[in-house]
Amino acid sequence: MALRIAVDAMGGDNAPDAVIQGVLSALESMEEPLQILLFGPADRIQPLLDEAGASADAPLTLVDAPDVIEMTDAPASAVKKKRQSSIHLGLGAQKKGEADAFISAGNTGAVMATSMFTLGRISGVERPSIAGYFPTLRGFSIVVDIGTNVDCRPEHLLQFARMATVYTRHVLQIDDPSVGLLNIGEEPGKGNEQVKDAYDLLTDADGINFKGNVEGGDLLDYAADIIVCDGFVGNILLKFGESMTTVLKKMTAQEMQRQELPAGEQQIVAKVLGEVSKGFDADHRGGAPLLGVDGNVMIGHGRSNADAVEQMIHSTAELVRSDVVGELKNVFGG
Repeated sequence: MALRIAVDAMGGDNAPDAVIQGVLSALESMEEPLQILLFGPADRIQPLLDEAGASADAPLTLVDAPDVIEMTDAPASAVKKKRQSSIHLGLGAQKKGEADAFISAGNTGAVMATSMFTLGRISGVERPSIAGYFPTLRGFSIVVDIGTNVDCRPEHLLQFARMATVYTRHVLQIDDPSVGLLNIGEEPGKGNEQVKDAYDLLTDADGINFKGNVEGGDLLDYAADIIVCDGFVGNILLKFGESMTTVLKKMTAQEMQRQELPAGEQQIVAKVLGEVSKGFDADHRGGAPLLGVDGNVMIGHGRSNADAVEQMIHSTAELVRSDVVGELKNVFGG
């Protein structure tokens, strides 16, 4: 049976064009059978599909979703007022069993709120959380939370660690992923009351390979497979990392000009720096999973281009194949 993925055609700064191109590329590059349900205003999307050369025989179904949730819309208002949006109807298709997963690069707050309203939480999960990727010398660390929950209790940080452990074990194939608590020092007893209490909970928790506190200066070197923090800290970390893709290039260009490097050498340096910077680029990570809701939801960066959308579809397929939702239900007793 083909994998069925519902796609928000209107999600992101480059939608719907980038989404359409990414979907068509994914249909060509996926090795397994894939069925795309594309949600958006039919009068806008169909002409773009025709212009892009979408075949009438392609495993792609356009579903009319006349309401559009903009990136600037307040999530609470959008959830209540725009019930015929691509986010509402796409998540509704998954709830009704018509799709195996939903992806969007649109308004993150609206996707989060609508997922909670439509799919609900896995029993036992108090705060669903978005898990992001952070580059290190050994590949990537999973950072959770990256902005979904800015105010957290210690118990929430423990749950983030449990959910990320399941995701890392089953999607990234790391048998016993290590967990580090982001803090201002490595020693026990460091930090504010939130992280000190979370440290004790993580130390006593079964099924979590907790290695202790980790400092921000250790992250790029590789501190742990999973880094746990609240969404306030995690989002700052994420945005700082994303800035590296542009700021480092500018700083390096300035220094090369100051040193008057020959053009050929500048090109070599720029090429190397470009490859290093890819680890910080959201377009190469294929979105971030929303863990803890009773369904498969992948959220892309608002600036996602066609390549990012294509990669997000591939990552979503792996999320579904790994049955992360089922494994989380086993862990949380839902």
